Amino acid sequence: MRVRCWGLTSRSLSRPILSSPQGCRQKLRCSSLNSQRPSLQSGSSRENVPDFAFAFDIDGVLVRSSKPIPHASSTLKFLLRNRIPFMLLTNGGGKHESERVKDLSSTLSVPLDTSNFIQSHTPFAELIHGEDSLRHKCIMVVGGEYGRCRDVAEMYGFTNVVTPGDIYTAHPEIWPFSKPFQRDYYASFARPLPKPIHPTSPEDSLKIEAVFVYNDPRDWGLDMQVILDVMLSREGIMGTFSSKNGDLSLPNSGFLQDGQPTLYFSNPDLLWAADYHLSRLGQGGFREALEGLWRAVTYNKNHHKPPKLYKRVIGKPHRTTYSFAEKQLMRHRDSLFGKHHPTKLKRVYMVGDNPESDIRGANTYESAHGINWVSLLTRTGVYKDQDGRRPTWEPAAIVDDVRAAVQWALKDSNWHQPLE
Repeated sequence: MRVRCWGLTSRSLSRPILSSPQGCRQKLRCSSLNSQRPSLQSGSSRENVPDFAFAFDIDGVLVRSSKPIPHASSTLKFLLRNRIPFMLLTNGGGKHESERVKDLSSTLSVPLDTSNFIQSHTPFAELIHGEDSLRHKCIMVVGGEYGRCRDVAEMYGFTNVVTPGDIYTAHPEIWPFSKPFQRDYYASFARPLPKPIHPTSPEDSLKIEAVFVYNDPRDWGLDMQVILDVMLSREGIMGTFSSKNGDLSLPNSGFLQDGQPTLYFSNPDLLWAADYHLSRLGQGGFREALEGLWRAVTYNKNHHKPPKLYKRVIGKPHRTTYSFAEKQLMRHRDSLFGKHHPTKLKRVYMVGDNPESDIRGANTYESAHGINWVSLLTRTGVYKDQDGRRPTWEPAAIVDDVRAAVQWALKDSNWHQPLE
């Protein structure tokens, strides 16, 4: 299996994160920034400005299935009171950042803000900029409940977004096994297609120019079928099948050599911590299943090796996401203490519950700014150590919960104010 790392340009990474709805943003920002920003009259001395910060995963660290994990709220409130910068860095998604922050603020009873909050699909907002902008291109957004991920993409600035549900509603013959969901589910959010599927007239047919998996798909069968159709098509034109597919004289046996669109995934997590006592399959599970179908559909005995499904994957543990998060954390820190404050950021403590995403990402990330990322693994989510097995990626410490993680970090940083 081949996964391409996706690198956003340094120019796009230097932009403000995204433009969320102004009303929600201002309401949410007021209390959190007032809680952390120093008074203009009192100023901020060099001694009381920390040279460290935190990055917290959400599911399995702060909440589990929308229920607060013990000590999460009090720990974040301590950091706010002491003006210790932190950000929330999650592979979750499916809602706009402003909506998710509002929900999480209510759940934890802690004022939070979109300026220090990154979901798995947040970096996709950058793709409306630049010479290769997808702003007005026809893109397909997969995953999430109802049409919420389409709504997120449109709030990012994409103007021509379709979903597999739209395609199914217009052409139910494309996947006959979704009929039980047609009336009560897809009919509630499906929109007319910008163009129909015309197998006999490709120039008049729907053309997909990028495919994004924003969140965990709910109807795996339909979503996989439609993605396969797009990736096997000619130039992303629905209802076509590329004549280059299977041509052994071409790279990759001719597959994905005919102008097919780029396929993006926002979250590589195979497993995640849900309500059930055992971890559940995540978006990474969907991707692995799609990979298996791709091999089954494209490979035959005459191929030297199975054709690859090229794709771009972001989210933890990939460098793109950590670089994006670090830049946003630095901007957030500048908003608290001033851009030219002499105390520079030296360490970021990544607190997570998943060795394969949180810990691996922090351990392997090499900061362009010389910042050291230190990984701390909690026992409140995916990772369980009852059987004595060590995690696949070793953290600096394994702790019981988020409070213990912050206590460990404060001691490691020689911070003057302990978390009791």
